[in-house]
Amino acid sequence: MIEAPDRVYSEDFVRDVFYIAINSGKILLENGAETYRIEDTMLRIASSYGIENAQVFVTPTVIIFSMNDYALTQTVRIEERANNLEKVDSINNLSRRISDGLPLKTAIKQLETIHEARMFPFWLVVLSGGIIGVMFLYLFEGVLIDVPAAFIGGASGVLILEGILRYTKLKFFIEFFAALFIGIVSVLYVGSGPGQMLDTIVIASVMPLVPGVLITNAIREMIRGHLLAGIVKGAEAALTAIAIGAGVGLVFMLS
Repeated sequence: MIEAPDRVYSEDFVRDVFYIAINSGKILLENGAETYRIEDTMLRIASSYGIENAQVFVTPTVIIFSMNDYALTQTVRIEERANNLEKVDSINNLSRRISDGLPLKTAIKQLETIHEARMFPFWLVVLSGGIIGVMFLYLFEGVLIDVPAAFIGGASGVLILEGILRYTKLKFFIEFFAALFIGIVSVLYVGSGPGQMLDTIVIASVMPLVPGVLITNAIREMIRGHLLAGIVKGAEAALTAIAIGAGVGLVFMLS
């Protein structure tokens, strides 16, 4: 048995709480949550099961979690990150249920279910990119004749980005080539006759590539005082924007 200052817990109980907390944080970080949300969620989970004096430090690529009274510490390196807000919402709901008294074993089963949940199918992600391109075309007051170019550009950009990222992690180069292809499609569509508003087509088509969630999170991190995470995410968003702009700009310069 492990004895805390005012309570006695079994070693298995403490390790199960540790498992839930750190894996909840891992899922949140892998799917686009803010670092302050991750730290707060992990500490709340531990506290809900009676574990006090826990410490957590989160950066965009690392989680360090300790239960000081039980000599438990683990560092988790995050290799892949995405923007799956459905899983973020699922972990938030799980955390609330834990705070309301969800049994430990039930919480572990629900956590594993969330972890094993499949992301959206690849074809749906690509299709969504095309739909987003069309929606932004109308938002920017584009014309009906340019819809095919916006759809093909948005879908093909997501296809290149998501398809190549499954095999390699050269993130900014992939975004450059995705934007480059979008620029080529847009210029060819307008140059061949039917297209009318080249700038609007390009802007609408690259919107699925724009790191909107990352920019928002960077600002929120800075406001909450998480300067390291805010600067890192801001730099990542800036590099992504530069890669997109360079890809489109190269096409315009050569056309």
